[in-house]
Amino acid sequence: MFIKVCGLTTEQQIDWACDLGYDAIGVVVTPRSKRCCSPERARALAEHARRKGILSFAVAYEVDEVDDSASAFDVIQLYEWAPLANLAYASATRPQADQHAAYFFYDASVGSGIYAEIPDWVRTLPGRVVIAGGLSVGNVESVINRYQPYGLDVSSSLELAPGIKSEALMAEFKAEVVRATNAGRA
Repeated sequence: MFIKVCGLTTEQQIDWACDLGYDAIGVVVTPRSKRCCSPERARALAEHARRKGILSFAVAYEVDEVDDSASAFDVIQLYEWAPLANLAYASATRPQADQHAAYFFYDASVGSGIYAEIPDWVRTLPGRVVIAGGLSVGNVESVINRYQPYGLDVSSSLELAPGIKSEALMAEFKAEVVRATNAGRA
């Protein structure tokens, strides 16, 4: 299962994500977030991720918020629709028929990290559907079992403070996803 850890702010956190087997990292570039990185810092983190061989996402609300750093990232994750080839569209509403994206992130929390019940229509979406918003060790197994998504996106439950990830919490979440995924196959 694809797992992205979001809100990373240091190279060390990217190293942990790589060592623990995460598939992607997210760097927040919207100034509306406590985890916001400047364009220069975001580009440096994206370059570090590229050297480490892990997929990188620039995360923002609107496309103009990524103008200064988009070219450094593999994927642009936005909470507004934009016709980008490498778009990860994040929303709490079903995408319209003409809204095709590389990924669809179901996220009712809009980056707040608060878990909300996920509607059944999420199970019927085609493509790379990633569930985000308030995921934790305590709820990820039920999300995997009920929705069987392509992937998961986690951030705040792995933090000691906004932007300060814990390697131990990252390891615990990854292990729980592996355990729940394997249990579902048994």
